[in-house]
Amino acid sequence: MRLKLSLLAAAAVVLPSSLAFAQAPVAPAQPAKPAAASAPTAVEGVVVTSDSTAMRTAIDRRSYSVANDLSARTGSISDALRNIPSVEVDVQGNVSLRGDSNVTILIDGKPSGMFNGDGKADALQQLPADQIDRVEVMTNPSAAFRPDGTAGIINLITKKTNKAGTTGSVRLNVGPNGRYNGGISANRRAGKLTLSGDAGYRYDTQKGVQTIDRATLDPASGQLLPSVYDAIQENEGGGLNLRGGVDYDLDKQNRLSGEVRFRGMNFDSNAFETSSARNALGGVSRAYNRTSDASLERNNSAVSADWRRQLKGADHLLTTHLEYEVTDFTRDSNAILRNTPGATVYETQGFDINQTRTNLKVDYSKPLPGDVKLKAGVDFEVAQNDYDNRGATGAAPGSLIVDPNRTNRFLYDQDVYAAYVTYERPFGDLTVQGGLRAEQVNIDTNQLTSNQKNKNDYFKVYPSLHMGYTINENNTFNANYSHRVQRPGAQDLNPYRVYIDPYNYRAGNPDLKPQQTDSYELGWQYRKAQTYYLATVYVRQNKESVTDVVRDLGGGVLLTTKENLGKNNSAGLELVANGRLTPKITYNLSSNIFHNEITATNLGFSGKRSDTMVSGRANVNWQATPKDFFQVNAFTTGRRLTPQGYREPIQMVNLGYRRKVNDKLSFVVTAQDVLKGFEDTVVINTPALRDTTTRTANVRAVFFGFSYSFGGGKPRPEQFDFSAGQVG
Repeated sequence: MRLKLSLLAAAAVVLPSSLAFAQAPVAPAQPAKPAAASAPTAVEGVVVTSDSTAMRTAIDRRSYSVANDLSARTGSISDALRNIPSVEVDVQGNVSLRGDSNVTILIDGKPSGMFNGDGKADALQQLPADQIDRVEVMTNPSAAFRPDGTAGIINLITKKTNKAGTTGSVRLNVGPNGRYNGGISANRRAGKLTLSGDAGYRYDTQKGVQTIDRATLDPASGQLLPSVYDAIQENEGGGLNLRGGVDYDLDKQNRLSGEVRFRGMNFDSNAFETSSARNALGGVSRAYNRTSDASLERNNSAVSADWRRQLKGADHLLTTHLEYEVTDFTRDSNAILRNTPGATVYETQGFDINQTRTNLKVDYSKPLPGDVKLKAGVDFEVAQNDYDNRGATGAAPGSLIVDPNRTNRFLYDQDVYAAYVTYERPFGDLTVQGGLRAEQVNIDTNQLTSNQKNKNDYFKVYPSLHMGYTINENNTFNANYSHRVQRPGAQDLNPYRVYIDPYNYRAGNPDLKPQQTDSYELGWQYRKAQTYYLATVYVRQNKESVTDVVRDLGGGVLLTTKENLGKNNSAGLELVANGRLTPKITYNLSSNIFHNEITATNLGFSGKRSDTMVSGRANVNWQATPKDFFQVNAFTTGRRLTPQGYREPIQMVNLGYRRKVNDKLSFVVTAQDVLKGFEDTVVINTPALRDTTTRTANVRAVFFGFSYSFGGGKPRPEQFDFSAGQVG
């Protein structure tokens, strides 16, 4: 029997907070240092202390500060993620981790509908990064986390304060073409009560250009017939972010918390597209141009409640979290399609998505004798999704008729009931943490238009193992393993074809299976003062990998759908180096050497395909004077293998300058993509299809901004360097 919303609400007492209290802290691979004077903020098993060190490590993750990243000060979450080792973000805002795009994104250890499903890339590019303090990267998360996301987890830690009285900050940044963003944050702590709130708005204008050179096999002539597609699209709109939280200490053992948040974005766009194709004799067989305008709106609202109970003994905790979230996504467009040969056609196209999610999570952590740490919990989630696609065509704007080939409704429900346990124990210089997570998943899909119903219920366990060995105070080794899964998204299972343009359709596959991944890592780290070196060898063995596949339907019409690959194995070496060149210059370098091997005989490809890529990033920071700070960061991605081709590298160089007027006021100037190298090219090369798609966007911009802090006395020192710190 399904666990309904009313049962979830009745089962909860009241729940965790805007302060995101953690469960048991995960022991670092090195011996723990004495506790800092300020109270730590703990999130899902790692204690994040309130110092300004920019890189920290734990047995199952690395944590990077972006609080003083100048690109993050004026840019979006996507801009901040581009400066994080292991993370890549393409022109469209899609995130990948070590070359794998199956990434789970959390905020303060909790999932958000804003970063799931359709439009998540748009959200990452639109929402400002100025309220993000740290980014945790977990390539092999423990069993305490959900196994979703075969690449791992990116956890966005928001800024918080524990200072008494009233504190806050005001921010404003202005860029070219009317672009701007700003916000205000405030915190009031008095006795047992703490109130906090954030408000931010980001207005953006975007221009994108797309070119497709394509050739499809003509069965009659045996020739590859060429076609060309060009599009220019301009977008403008804004994103609003609101949050309010309250924490109340009933006594020394109990804290009640509540939070309300809203994240919304609204964009208008217009586009002009041209397409032409040639026949076997070289003449134009068909052509069209299309003008269109569209509006897009995506709103995410959530309310949560938390209860934290401090039991007898340090780190002996019981936490409960209850959350209800609603995400609405709407897009409507109007177009005029001029065909040659053929008539002019007027089109309307739209879709609505409504998603609701209810989550109940209870975590218990207890320290045991001998520095043993036990953690256990349950995690129940009920999610419902309603997708409504609609379209109409006609010879005139006033005579449009509903097109059944573009109109359908799809329902997707997924319930997950999970329980987990992790057990951590030191054996001298060796620390071992084992974990096991058990999940019962119930999935129901219903394509109402074609009356196609599917049900998929299954039970599976997900183990994890983390080990850390301390050689001396500067050197440690670690090894870890986890089994993870990538479940198909709702639209990935919708079999109905969605109209993109006259020669491109997209459809899901109701027979998709979840991708299963076994992930292994072996690493070494050296740390001394602000010098930090890291080397990690990793292997991922994937079964039933889900990938995009493009098929020719005839007449030059292509269908992009989803398929399971036979196998997809990858291995790599990740290198990170941080340090100080001079007393005023610091650096952070990272590189990823990645080998990928694909077996796709089930898709008609014989043998194996393999490739090796190299990606890297560099950050250099110069504290010229106590008040003047300069920053340069650059990155490049390597060529990435796909089942039907490859993806070309992407590069970007950014510059930044900060002038500190006093402890409360500072001015910032940033320049993004100064060399204008941010371009995304995808190549498909099969016997029946040759396709090269190139996308560019106007990310090149200069922003001017300021930030002002009020209340709470002197803030922590301004600095930006990926110097190594230690979690715990």
